[in-house]
Amino acid sequence: MKQPEWTTFATIFDDAFVAAVVDWMRFSEEAFIEHIWAGYEVMERTRPPVDGRDLERSITQILDNMIRDEMSGDEPYYIQHGPYERETMARPPAQPPAYDLAFVFRADPRVMWPVEAKVLETPRTLAPYLADIRNEFLTCRYGPFSPSGAMLGYLLAGRTSDVLVNVEARLNSPLVPVGTQHARASSKSTHSRVVPPGKAYPRTFDCYHIVLSFHGLQRVLVEGQHLE
Repeated sequence: MKQPEWTTFATIFDDAFVAAVVDWMRFSEEAFIEHIWAGYEVMERTRPPVDGRDLERSITQILDNMIRDEMSGDEPYYIQHGPYERETMARPPAQPPAYDLAFVFRADPRVMWPVEAKVLETPRTLAPYLADIRNEFLTCRYGPFSPSGAMLGYLLAGRTSDVLVNVEARLNSPLVPVGTQHARASSKSTHSRVVPPGKAYPRTFDCYHIVLSFHGLQRVLVEGQHLE
C-alpha cells in the first residue's frame, strides 16, 4: 500500500471550518473542565514536590501529567503542555504564541481549546491573570478558532471564592457558576472579542475561571528575580 505523502499547510480558514470548530468545542467544554478538576484532585491528594523557583511552570507540568493519567486515552483529543498557536503567529522568525495547556483535537491539531495559568499570591493579585484575558483571549491572539477557553488560578493564600468575586468586579462582567460540585471554584464570564478584519473567528468568547488552591506553596526567588 502506498504511504500518504507529507503535506504542509497555510490555509485560510473559512466560515464553515470555524463553525464546525465552535460546535465541537461547545460539545466538549464540560469534559475539558472535568479533566482539569480530576487531575487537580489527584495532585491535591498526592502532594507531589513542586519547584518554587519556577512555580507556575512546575505546577502546570505536573498537572498536565495528572490530567493525562485521568483521561481514558479514547477521547478524540489529548492534553498538551506548551503547544504553539501558529494561526496567529507573526511573520518568521517570530515565535508563535504558546499555551500553558491545551486540549488538542486529534483529527486536526490546529484545533485547540486553550488553558492559561497564573500563580495568585492572594485573591487580589490578579493583574497578570486579567492581562491574559484582555490582551490575549479577547484580541483573538489566543484561541482564535475557539468560542471559549480557561484561566487557571493557582492560589497560594486566601479563599478561592474570593478570587472569583474579585475577578468579576475587575472584569466588570458577571460570573456564572459552572458544574454541580459547590466545593469547586469554577465560573464563566462571557465577552465580545475584537476579531481582525477578514477573519471568521467567533466574536463571543466564554472564559472559564478555575481556581485551584495550593496553600503552603511559596515562590522561591533567586538573586535578581522579582515577582511578576
